[in-house]
Amino acid sequence: MNWIKVASARELKNDEAKTVNVAGHGVALFRIDDEFFATDGMCTHATALLSEGYVEDGCVECPLHQGRFDIRTGKAMCAPVTVDLRTHAVKQEGDDVYVMSPAAK
Repeated sequence: MNWIKVASARELKNDEAKTVNVAGHGVALFRIDDEFFATDGMCTHATALLSEGYVEDGCVECPLHQGRFDIRTGKAMCAPVTVDLRTHAVKQEGDDVYVMSPAAK
């Protein structure tokens, strides 16, 4: 497994997100209830960065068209999104947050 350090835990508050680069791939890193999750960074419906979306109740709303995704599973929750997001393994060691490289899957 190829783990890439992408952030310090203190960089994100609960219900916040940021875009990180994981081996050349844009990934959205989320902090929900003091746990970290990662999905592909781009909405599956249109070109919009999910890290700029509204995060609430474990879901992210696309900032472009209000489609919602479950952050933990990547599942598309409502129209107009119909294609699920790919999720990425995340681990935390102390203050360091790592995401598994998409190429390592």
